Amino acid sequence: MSDTTLDTPYIADIHLDRRSTTPLYQQIAEPLTRLIMSGAIEPGRLIEDEVSLANRLGVSRPTTRRALQDLVNSGLLVRRRGVGTRVTPTHVHRQIGLTSLNEDLEAAGYETRTEVLSYQVQLANDDQAQPLNFSAGDEVVTIVRLRWITDSPLGIMHNTLPSKIAPTLTELSNNGLYKCLADRNVKMSTAVQTIGARIATDRESDLLGLEAGAALMTMERTVYDVSGDVVEFGRHVYDASQYNVTIPLVAD
Repeated sequence: MSDTTLDTPYIADIHLDRRSTTPLYQQIAEPLTRLIMSGAIEPGRLIEDEVSLANRLGVSRPTTRRALQDLVNSGLLVRRRGVGTRVTPTHVHRQIGLTSLNEDLEAAGYETRTEVLSYQVQLANDDQAQPLNFSAGDEVVTIVRLRWITDSPLGIMHNTLPSKIAPTLTELSNNGLYKCLADRNVKMSTAVQTIGARIATDRESDLLGLEAGAALMTMERTVYDVSGDVVEFGRHVYDASQYNVTIPLVAD
């Protein structure tokens, strides 16, 4: 499938039954869902915009907006400013574990790149010191990175580390954080992780190319080495339309 074809809006053959008790937005969303799930609409394909769809079907714009938003919420579509509404090109399903996102993505066959947005060596304030079990004034490195998958921004990662084990800016530009730490003989042992969700800020929407009010998956992780010392505190956000986490459960 050529890029030209992917950039041609897909016009779905949708027939509405105005006598049905099924809401019109569902009558629009359901056939689109079937087409996407069956592969009839290719991953990455541009979808007819809500204004054109509303005019063609003779319904209100809020109706088509609701239909498309339902597909966004279910992870089938992604809406990006300047790009339009497209079938989700990739969806990362990641099993929870003490692993590197970059290495997990590469192992799954994705093309990735990382953009280091900021790298600061500083004396820790109270908020930075507390997760590391440090004292305010101890030297730490704070890093903000933008992780890309194929041609789409996937997540914004904030990390705070003790300066004595922190990788250099050059190392981070070429490798994932955990690979850098392993190269420095840091032996990670355990971690505590919290997963949540919230709405993107304006800054996050800009970096991830998302519509205002888009949903983000959040993750906080504190990592300990074999001696029980904290080696890294991460606070990350991911585009929820492209990323989810699988948690294995075992019966007693």
